[in-house]
Amino acid sequence: MKGFAMLRIGEVGWIEKEKPVAGPYDAIVRPLAVAPCTSDIHTVFEGAIGERHNMILGHEAVGEVVEVGSEVKDFKPGDRVVVPAITPDWRSIEVQEGYHQHSEGMLAGWKFSNVKDGVFGEYFHVNDADMNLALLPDEISLEKAAMIPDMMTTGFHGAELADIKIGSTVAVIGIGPVGLMGVAGAELCGAGRIIAVGSRPNCVEVAKSYGATDIVNYRNGDIVTQIIDLTNGKGVDSTIIAGGNPDVMESAVRMTKPGGTIANINYFGEGKILPIPRSDWGCGMAHKNIRGGLCPGGRLRMERLINIVKYNRVDPGKLVTHVYHGFENMEKALLLMKDKPKDLIKPVVILD
Repeated sequence: MKGFAMLRIGEVGWIEKEKPVAGPYDAIVRPLAVAPCTSDIHTVFEGAIGERHNMILGHEAVGEVVEVGSEVKDFKPGDRVVVPAITPDWRSIEVQEGYHQHSEGMLAGWKFSNVKDGVFGEYFHVNDADMNLALLPDEISLEKAAMIPDMMTTGFHGAELADIKIGSTVAVIGIGPVGLMGVAGAELCGAGRIIAVGSRPNCVEVAKSYGATDIVNYRNGDIVTQIIDLTNGKGVDSTIIAGGNPDVMESAVRMTKPGGTIANINYFGEGKILPIPRSDWGCGMAHKNIRGGLCPGGRLRMERLINIVKYNRVDPGKLVTHVYHGFENMEKALLLMKDKPKDLIKPVVILD
């Protein structure tokens, strides 16, 4: 089979590989729709997780099951499925500890395009299919469904980590596709005021549609100063970091009030240290909680997110600005995430 791969740091291209083989609990899936991610850009062009050779890229997919192992009970060939970006080993100590994302080691629940070939191939392998796949209802389009495996679960996890209380004030730094889902997640969690930090007009409009009450544009000055002014000097109860370079951590600590929570869902692809300002962290004693987490995966998480889409709680289709048809457009869609034209939020490739 062919796949679109990271050949080495800084280089991508098409390769030929053997079709994957399913173990007794696994499935082989044919992609129906995939979406490149900024994480792929960090991985390839920044070498954020180290060198990878001839590794098929991609971790966002909706697909059709073509083969299942002898012990798979709930899925069969022909089923349309949502495949989470995070596919843990569910028989692990870390799962019992409550951190399935890190089953068998830190970030090891993130397998596709990290420790094994991803979803940008003609076929891909899913471990523990009964626990990691979710049936896709017919009424959800492929474009919307492709936002569930990563964008929705990651953005919503930011709201979960942020410990949002009903009526609280939340800042979301970065309103690309993950940040926009952070805005939607904050609204679902009951935030009273949501301050979205971003500058692109199309992202601003989508943020407002998801519940943003205020927009802060970094082009208009220091975002911390703007947010402190908006909150009459108090700062926000929670801050969700969904974009930016390592210096964004300093801004988040400065704009969050004592007792508040900073939730990071940003993939920092460069730098060795994330700065925390000593005085703004109360010399280490301000009760400003800093939390960071890899998005939840697995079947139950996907089924719950599918319900949110199916019953019109959130429309993730608003994220999709570019739709391509055909496997040959994989590179074009990936490089779109690298170049980030002004009209881009998220591309999807439909594999007709």
